[in-house]
Amino acid sequence: MEGQKFKARFSTRLPNGDFLGITVWPGKSDPNAEVLTVQVRHQTGQDWETVGKLAVYRTSDGKYSLLPERTQPAGAPKTEAVAQ
Repeated sequence: MEGQKFKARFSTRLPNGDFLGITVWPGKSDPNAEVLTVQVRHQTGQDWETVGKLAVYRTSDGKYSLLPERTQPAGAPKTEAVAQ
């Protein structure tokens, strides 16, 4: 199964070395809707950890709502690569 492709992605390095990023994803059930995710990533050793995350859903008619925080399954890795 192919992963979902984001519509747009932007990031910037913060003065303390962390990364602030925003990604816009198409809605799953409504391709005209969007999910906006904002993350702050912090480097710990060789890995990057998400230290803050916010997700917002925008309906196709332009209404916004905060999505609940997604919890990771126990034992799931919390680190991901960050493009520099």
